[in-house]
Parts: sequence; structure tokens; C-alpha cells
Amino acid sequence: MSTRAVLALADGTVFHGLSFGARTTAVGEVCFNTSMTGYQEILTDPSYRGQVVAMTYPQIGNYGVNRQDVESWRPHAAGFVVRELSPVVSNWRADQDLHSYLEENGIPGIQGLDTRALVKRLRTRGSTPGTISTEGLSDAEAVQRAREWGGMEGRDYVTEVTHKEAFDWDPQDGQSAAFSLVQGNGPVTGSPREVRLPMPPADIPIVAFDFGVKYNILRRLRQKGFQVHVVPAHTRAADVLARRPAGVFLSNGPGDPAALGGIVREVKVLLDSGIPIFGICLGHQILGQALGGKTFKLKFGHRGGNQPVKDLETGRVEITSQNHGFAVDPDSLPSDVVVNRINLNDRTVEGLRHRTRPVFCVQYHPEAAPGPHDSTPLFDEFRSLILRKG
Repeated sequence: MSTRAVLALADGTVFHGLSFGARTTAVGEVCFNTSMTGYQEILTDPSYRGQVVAMTYPQIGNYGVNRQDVESWRPHAAGFVVRELSPVVSNWRADQDLHSYLEENGIPGIQGLDTRALVKRLRTRGSTPGTISTEGLSDAEAVQRAREWGGMEGRDYVTEVTHKEAFDWDPQDGQSAAFSLVQGNGPVTGSPREVRLPMPPADIPIVAFDFGVKYNILRRLRQKGFQVHVVPAHTRAADVLARRPAGVFLSNGPGDPAALGGIVREVKVLLDSGIPIFGICLGHQILGQALGGKTFKLKFGHRGGNQPVKDLETGRVEITSQNHGFAVDPDSLPSDVVVNRINLNDRTVEGLRHRTRPVFCVQYHPEAAPGPHDSTPLFDEFRSLILRKG
């Protein structure tokens, strides 16, 4: 049964609503996501570690939660904020409802507050520390805890979300193939949830650094013919190169990229080796630092499935899925690094490539989940880069 819940910001603003999910209190950076669907993928994206996520779409939870669409080994968001939690779950793939999913994973949720007013405040003043409580915390105590939390800058959450041991991704090809709609009127053998498209052979071995990798990135890599060996975030470059991979992938992840100096140093070693490298999101920010640049915190970040990105070399515009609160400073980059993509909303850096080395990266998510598929060809570009390097 729902009880009183509170969301308190560090600036003293307090919102009241009704609880769902776990009966607990959590503190984190309050941010918003403009996606209309994909709340399950958002909750299980490790990049949301330490964040209280507010959804701008008014009703959330109507298609439930299912085991197949998770993006990591557990949900990572600190808390969840919605205008209305759907009282009905209606989807043939649903395994459970959103309330019970958050409850079993210890994540508090609040519904019934004015999310429009909350988002307008965050857009004006920027993402801010906040407290979400579903266990009767007073307004004053909730505000105080938010003020004591401090903020995202300087925080290394990568260590908390990375897998502790290396592993081969989907060696039996049971998790990566794309779904296929059942065609025709004939009988279906087995569950229609398991009908998949064929995949090419896994003929290019690569190493993927797990800074908080989304599973759909690994699925996409396998779909493009990569044989993926995933390693923990703090793996030494020498150990990676000892495997003699054809390329290296740098994943997304949470926290402040400037707090990851040790990882940046290892990526510099990989750069000097000449191996092809592709980075996404936090991987892009880490690579930007390894190439000589610096990062900075955005006012309220880019989180949603509708961010316009322009390829400055082709003129093509992609509508992209994004989730990040930091960006690479273009003025800090050396002359041998090209900014080849920009965000058309705020002109921030969305892509980099090196003029002479086989290295490129993007700030956004070509694997989407949720979001548009405009940028999927970037995985083909990585494959082509490796084949050209030979």
C-alpha cells in the first residue's frame, strides 16, 4: 500500500507524493530523462549509479518489467520519480510490475508529484543533489541529507558497477541475436519470445573494458561479428595487449571521468600501441582525456532518446540516445584530434577521431536501448577500421 513519500532538493525545494518500490531512503543527483519508453533499460543502465531519475513522460510502468530487456546485472539508479505509476501492467512479455521490481532491488520510488515543475527547476538551476524517502523522513531531514551528499564531481562509481572478473560475452550465442517477429499463420515452435534473427560468425576478437557496460552494446558488437572478451575497468593495458586482440572497446559508465586518472593512463598505453579503439559515452570521455583533453560537468546533462547530433564531415544529422552529465572540452584538445560531431542543441562535443591513429569515439549511444537506431552503423565503422588496420 502506498504511503507518504518525499523528494527534497539541496536548495530546499520539497515535493510530496506517494511511495512505490522499496521502503527506504536514498540520496543522489536528481536528473531527468525525456524518453517516452524504456524505463527498465534506464533503471538497469549502470551509468545512472548515484542518480535519482525523474521521467518526463507522465505515465510509467504500463508495460511492466521483463527479464530479457535488462541492461546489466541489476538496476543501478538510486531512486525513481514519476508523475503516475500505471495501475495496470499490459504486455505479453511482462514478468512482473515495476513496483515489485524496485521493491525487490531496494530502490525507492515516488509518484503523484508535479514532475513538470521539478524538471523546469532542474533545467533552470541544473541537476542537484536530492533525497528521496519512502519511510517517513521529515522534510528538514531530507533537505539536510541532500546538502550533505555533495554532488557528482570527483566521484568514481565505476569501481562499484564494473564486473569483478573478466568473461567472454555470450559464447553460446544465446543472448545476442536480434528479436524477430513471428511471420505467417503456422505453428510456432517454443516461446515466441525466443524467435531470433541469424548472426554472422564471431571472427574478430576484441577486448571490451567494462566501466559499466550496457548489455545491448555487447549484443550489438556480437551481431556485427565481434568475439567479445570483457575485462574489469582497472585491467592493465599490458594484460589486454597480451591477449593480442584486433581492437579495444571502451564502454559507457557512471560518475566523473576526471576521477579516473588510473584508467586514463592505461588507455594512453593502448593508444601508443596503435591498436584500433572505439569508445562510447564514458569511454569517449576517458579517450578524450587520454588524447590530451579535459572534461567538464554539464548544467543538467543529456538524458533521453531525441538528441540531435551533426556529423561535421558528412553533414548528416542523427537523432540519438544519450545519458551523460559530463562532456569533453573542445578547447583542451590537441591539434591532432578532430571534433567530428556536435550536439545541435548546445554545440557540445559528440564525437572525436584522431587524424593519424585508428581511434574514434562518440558521446552518445549507438546501441540505443531505449532510443532511435540512426547511429547503429558506428559498429560497422569499428569493424571496417579494424579490417583496414589489418
